[in-house]
Amino acid sequence: MFFLIYVSSASKLFSPSELVDLLAQCHDQNATVGITGMLLYKDGNFMQVLEGEEAVVLALHSKIGRDPRHRGLLTLAQGPLAERQFPDWSMGFRDLNAANVLSTPGYNEFLNSPLTGEEFSSDPTRCQKLLLMFKGNR
Repeated sequence: MFFLIYVSSASKLFSPSELVDLLAQCHDQNATVGITGMLLYKDGNFMQVLEGEEAVVLALHSKIGRDPRHRGLLTLAQGPLAERQFPDWSMGFRDLNAANVLSTPGYNEFLNSPLTGEEFSSDPTRCQKLLLMFKGNR
């Protein structure tokens, strides 16, 4: 088992209906190839963890890098995984633009600005902790 966490910016802001369409497409594709994970979206910024067989995760990451809807793809962490952290989620999702997210325990304001990866340089596990926090507060 392998995981990869990345951030990217949308080439244009997604409307709520465009996000729903993206999620439906990704959910079906991920389930077919055994990918699990979670996607966070905030003001045109994405953070996602992908879990699955290494070759499949890396192929999907490469595909995302070629997707014209993304720019500035930056890998934050990757490596072997003892067990899936999101085993039942072929596409877990949180739209962090929703007003109720601000009251989520542990919510951090850094998601209000473009993500560069520097936010995680001192503690690479911070991104995993953030994604797991949103998993726990679904």
